[in-house]
Amino acid sequence: MRKRIAAQLTAALVVLLVGTADAATTKKASAGPQTGTATFYSDKLQGHKLASGDTYDKDALTAAHRTLPFGTNVRVTDLKTDKSVVVRINDRGPHGKGQVIEVSRKAAEELGFVKEGKARVKVEVVSSDAK
Repeated sequence: MRKRIAAQLTAALVVLLVGTADAATTKKASAGPQTGTATFYSDKLQGHKLASGDTYDKDALTAAHRTLPFGTNVRVTDLKTDKSVVVRINDRGPHGKGQVIEVSRKAAEELGFVKEGKARVKVEVVSSDAK
């Protein structure tokens, strides 16, 4: 009986801690602008299912972010050219060191870094239609 109660309490504590950590991470990520590297999706991913359940469309203005809720709209500004675009978060990533966002090919074209493959950017939350 004691083992069962201890197991239930442990499980409840884990759920509580994970939920708190997730909320803290999301709050931290949306607290202010982020700077770092942006990359863009390979054309080979066209039509693949994303973490949100959406299908990747290289011609849509979308992006992946590690922690922002799906449906969040962010302004991505290239710090070298000052070009910017608003994209909707619908995937998780990027996973490389220093990378803050991975954008669709269309967004990379509008920002002007397709040839270079990456750009130093600022990411700012504009609005949230979070799912």
